[in-house]
Amino acid sequence: MKTIRIKYFTDKIEKLRYIDGKSDWIDLRAAETITLKAGEFKLIPLGIAMELPKGYEAHIVPRSSTYKNFGVLQTNHCGIVDETYCGNNDQWYFPALAMRDTTIECNDRICQFRIFEHQPTLVFDETDDLAGADRGGFGSSGKQ
Repeated sequence: MKTIRIKYFTDKIEKLRYIDGKSDWIDLRAAETITLKAGEFKLIPLGIAMELPKGYEAHIVPRSSTYKNFGVLQTNHCGIVDETYCGNNDQWYFPALAMRDTTIECNDRICQFRIFEHQPTLVFDETDDLAGADRGGFGSSGKQ
């Protein structure tokens, strides 16, 4: 089990915990109330900073209900925080683009994260022939 040091920037959000015992993803919450008009962008503070273990990174993605509940998209699709972003002022943020007028209340769950080990160093071996089955060259179905 890894221990991660965490700094909270506010006492207005719930402390981090696993998602109701159902998943190894952990919800993140808006650290302040944010009101956005359709088309507006805002970095929403998540109220935390962490010292991730060396060789690890956090992947931050929207919750499955984020768009339905708030009408916002995460503009970087998947945020990556590595272990070097670990200072006292290195608060995590959710980059939100509002697709409709919306208000996100302080402590609303808007995204989630999971920690991964860094990808190992890879070596690419160039070839003109791959041994796998040819599936048509487009997506999982091979159809365009």
